[in-house]
Amino acid sequence: MSDEPAAFGVYVHWPFCLSKCPYCDFNSHVRRTPIDEPRFVRAFAAEIAATAERAPGRTVSTIFFGGGTPSLMQPKTVAALLEAIGRHWRIAADAEITLEANPTSVEAERFRGYRSAGVNRVSLGVQALDDRVLAELGRLHTAKEALAAVAVARQSFERYSFDLIYARPQQTPQDWAKELKLAFAEAGDHLSLYQLTVEPDTPFAALHAAGKLKTPDDDLARALYDTTQEVCATHGMPAYEISNHARAGGECRHNLVYWRAHEYAGVGPGAHGRLDIDGDRRATATEKRPEAWLEQVERRGDGLVTDEVLTREEASDEFLLMGLRLTEGIDVGRYEAFSGRPLDPERVAALHEAGLVETVPPDRLRVTLPGFPILDAVVADLAA
Repeated sequence: MSDEPAAFGVYVHWPFCLSKCPYCDFNSHVRRTPIDEPRFVRAFAAEIAATAERAPGRTVSTIFFGGGTPSLMQPKTVAALLEAIGRHWRIAADAEITLEANPTSVEAERFRGYRSAGVNRVSLGVQALDDRVLAELGRLHTAKEALAAVAVARQSFERYSFDLIYARPQQTPQDWAKELKLAFAEAGDHLSLYQLTVEPDTPFAALHAAGKLKTPDDDLARALYDTTQEVCATHGMPAYEISNHARAGGECRHNLVYWRAHEYAGVGPGAHGRLDIDGDRRATATEKRPEAWLEQVERRGDGLVTDEVLTREEASDEFLLMGLRLTEGIDVGRYEAFSGRPLDPERVAALHEAGLVETVPPDRLRVTLPGFPILDAVVADLAA
């Protein structure tokens, strides 16, 4: 029996950015002409309606505007999208409603508009607090502008978070510890701290292949990870997920929907979803290209390009992959419900013996601190 309350999230993808960062492989696009926001609002509303028709009667516990750069939207656009969601599903009174923002697009007046529209949490893409590093990462803001944006967020919202990237070229654990301490002087109840990953088909991948971008080796990356854990724990913001840190109660509830394998609707170009329909878990994805998505929604009411039933094995593997990222681990009973079988006791025992997992009464399995740096291997072993 699960000890986790059901949750339902709605993810809304705004795919436009002012520029494309060289490390980014997200579905983001730069347009040199103004975006027809009213036309996109109508398409979003149509896709919300079509999704709600397939998954009716849900109570929305979280909404997340991601991207891209959602803070490029007018506040009235955000208000219209929230109104469309509320027309087709009930939005819980305590729903967490998050909007991602870049420091270059933060204006106090616009933030007040988002707050009036219903947004109650913002997540800022700060990425670094060093101007040289920001330039290398292709960011359009300075450290001073980033901190000014954080101050606006602090004044406008009770809850805010910001992102930093580490394991950057030439970064030392000492440099990172110093930067983290500066971040904690500005932080609210949440920080997202991501190791730089060289993703395929990005400018950074080309530079890396040409030997012009040198990232930390495994030993240095591990030292930077350990520094992250130590400094964050010292400042009362331990990891609750492998890359996310929060004070008690400050966790991003929307991301917990993903990691705990609850249902979520994905709306907008390139959005993914997981819906439980007629006893099946369905994986959905929409057309990535914004204009093609727009035309498809206008033609047939949704932008779906993938809508498939996950097998029990696929659903249970995904449950492990997502759930074991959390320091709370997984509910073993829910795993058995997804998979139709228990975890292999011999594999669990071997991982216990190696100190990589531990059991938490009454029925949870979680990865230990030594296990997190090799999480993929732990998950692969359990899923085999």
